[in-house]
Amino acid sequence: MKVWVFAEATDDKVTTATLELLTKAREIGSEVEAIYSGSGDTAAIAATVGSYGATKLHTMDPGDGLPGQVAAAPIAALVGTDNPDVILFAQTYDGRDALGRLSVRLDKPVLTNGMSLSVDGDSLLFGTAIFGGVVLVDVKLKDAAPALIAIRPKSFAAEESGGSAAEVVPLPAADSGRAAEARVLARHVEEQQGPKLEEATVVVSGGRGIGAAENYEPLVEELAKLLKGAWGASRAIVDAGWVPYALQVGQTGKTVKPKLYIALGISGATQHLVGMKNSDNIVAVNKDGEAPIFSVADLGIVGDVHKVVPALIELLKAKS
Repeated sequence: MKVWVFAEATDDKVTTATLELLTKAREIGSEVEAIYSGSGDTAAIAATVGSYGATKLHTMDPGDGLPGQVAAAPIAALVGTDNPDVILFAQTYDGRDALGRLSVRLDKPVLTNGMSLSVDGDSLLFGTAIFGGVVLVDVKLKDAAPALIAIRPKSFAAEESGGSAAEVVPLPAADSGRAAEARVLARHVEEQQGPKLEEATVVVSGGRGIGAAENYEPLVEELAKLLKGAWGASRAIVDAGWVPYALQVGQTGKTVKPKLYIALGISGATQHLVGMKNSDNIVAVNKDGEAPIFSVADLGIVGDVHKVVPALIELLKAKS
């Protein structure tokens, strides 16, 4: 089985989501290649994707265009000559952009928001969540080549294969139509406090159980800072406007997989569990002993976050 991965990179550093997909591609396929739409040090990118199993890196330079918009046309042309069985995309802005446009050009359906992927005989078994994350389902793909699949970050572990640098193969230019007319005029980097939510080894998240927006900083943020971690939130308090969307953990937010995840006042709707249940260790504090969050927690504390968390913060301060 020939598997392609749509690779992404920031400042010549291949994203973790791409490395996760390459690892899964090695598991399900016998041939693994990567496709990169971007500028920068392609040799460095080729070295990284090669160390995760890709033998070729097909490249295109979108200039000041949007990578996902420009990528679809040359990828579609390459599909016509190289006939891959599967093309994997990370569930990111650029990944979804390229995937949607490629779907139109190839007249192929897509599967998105994937959380698992395996081989079942001659078919692929794709796992995802539907109805807002309430129901988990498996979809079997038969005779779908090329299968176009988007996977949520943190769904798989990234593991090196020890391979050498991938062969860099520039893709010939292709007509992207009006999609190529869009231009990036400026870039603004989001101000970051503490470690990135998706990459932190410790994440502390707050839910509606913290009571009010003004309780977020003294409970959630302060505990996260003491643990040198990142702070997140449930969809409920994001929708309520207590914290920005960038902090949301869950199916429609970010997927995290830290060594320690602390859920404060979060009931544990499936939508939230999808985004954090694969954490190594989960600690939950909730006054409702029947809350679904306790079904995935390694340590559950039935109690009031307004009493439990301040006591924990004082204990950590005393030890520091």
